[in-house]
Amino acid sequence: MNAIPPPRVRRYRAIFLSDTHLGTKGCRTDFLADFLGSVRCEHLYLVGDILDGWRLRRSWYWDEGHDEVLRLLLSHAKAGTEIVYIPGNHDEMFRAWLPLNLEVAGIKLRKEATHQTVIGLKLLIMHGDEFDSVVRYAKFLALLGDGAYTAALVVNRWFNAARRRLGYPYWSLSAWAKRQVKGAVKAIDRFEAALAGEAQRRGYDGVVCGHIHHAQMRDIGGVLYVNDGDWVESCTALVEHEDGRLELLDWVAENQLSFFSSPTERARARPAPVT
Repeated sequence: MNAIPPPRVRRYRAIFLSDTHLGTKGCRTDFLADFLGSVRCEHLYLVGDILDGWRLRRSWYWDEGHDEVLRLLLSHAKAGTEIVYIPGNHDEMFRAWLPLNLEVAGIKLRKEATHQTVIGLKLLIMHGDEFDSVVRYAKFLALLGDGAYTAALVVNRWFNAARRRLGYPYWSLSAWAKRQVKGAVKAIDRFEAALAGEAQRRGYDGVVCGHIHHAQMRDIGGVLYVNDGDWVESCTALVEHEDGRLELLDWVAENQLSFFSSPTERARARPAPVT
């Protein structure tokens, strides 16, 4: 049998990831490890909700896939990649350590960050939950919403198991429901406008955030707004190419991966750890 050729290593100037929600069954550690093992970069920004402290406090979930993601992150740091970790609301336990300006295993813990692209765009990097009124002023509702989202993901798995038996492709029931609720659509619009406005007020050309699990790149009043998505459903990341071009990568679609199964063969053929 012919060996599977290893995938080409992709090199970027910067990569922005958020909302991996490690510690939950919903985290696609298989796709995330596949991505991290296939890329190299100078700057890596972890834009919040990397670890899901809310869920881990209620019940512990951690498997080999989670270990692999951590190993790959540490190998990037060891190879010289500058890694900045910006805590979000689900990993807010790290915010108590922000005044210490900690750096652990080459990973810097910061409240927010500034990134300047090679063509001179000045970007504000923040998780974005500060501009979510539910999270700020009614945390109990945010916790209820998190529980509802988790339940929707469970239903989504059963729903897609049935679709698979019938020969239909994967389809996100929860993402579809979010688009159908007018209140949710308006909330996303308000969130995006608030983040863009904050970036403009502070003299930035754009803002990169996470939080709402809705990958998007668009101009809002002359300010570049980018949400890098999540690694629960969309499996997307923002990258800056060496020429300064910014791109939202849909890792699943671009690599023709299936949400019905893990990318085992790609994992076996993945390049060696970053050195």
